[in-house]
Amino acid sequence: MYLVKSPLLLKWYYPLLVWNKSRNEKVIYLTFDDGPIPVVTDFVLNTLKSFNCKATFFCIGDNISKYPEIFEQVKAAGHAIGNHTFNHLKGWKTDDSTYIQNFLQCQQLTQSNLFRPPYGRIKKSQISHLKTINPLLRIIMWDILSGDFDINLSPEKCCENVIRNARNGSIIVFHDSLKAFDRLKLALPATLEFFVNQGYQFHTL
Repeated sequence: MYLVKSPLLLKWYYPLLVWNKSRNEKVIYLTFDDGPIPVVTDFVLNTLKSFNCKATFFCIGDNISKYPEIFEQVKAAGHAIGNHTFNHLKGWKTDDSTYIQNFLQCQQLTQSNLFRPPYGRIKKSQISHLKTINPLLRIIMWDILSGDFDINLSPEKCCENVIRNARNGSIIVFHDSLKAFDRLKLALPATLEFFVNQGYQFHTL
């Protein structure tokens, strides 16, 4: 189960995390989790370029190690990079020491002040440890899930999830992963076309 829109209760429980940005401008923040990988990340980069849009990529350290040339392409295209742990660990089911070490292992590769906990699941104790290690670290959540990871969802529904719920300052989650690709390859260009035609810009975090 997942919610397309992040509930207010979660935002209240985790006030130190970033759920959305300023609502004053027609700017949306696209984020892509789980890459970089061949084919899918290439598709995302080409699609973003065709619409002259920038995004933020929350990268898994193990994938960076496997595909360093794709990681360099993401950076060279002017997109922002975030840490997504080295092995996509679920914080609720991982002891703090293991979780922090996995974050640091990925951090050696990303050198970023942005972090997104995989699955959005992180303990308050883990947040405290991370903030102690790096006081400048911004832990980025989201206010809209596209649902592209859901194999039971159509690409059209995935796009609709974003279009119906996104607002100024929304942080939106897509995935540059093989699991998401069947939905992403149709939903991403359709989403970009809709919002660009509405006068929105897409910025990095």
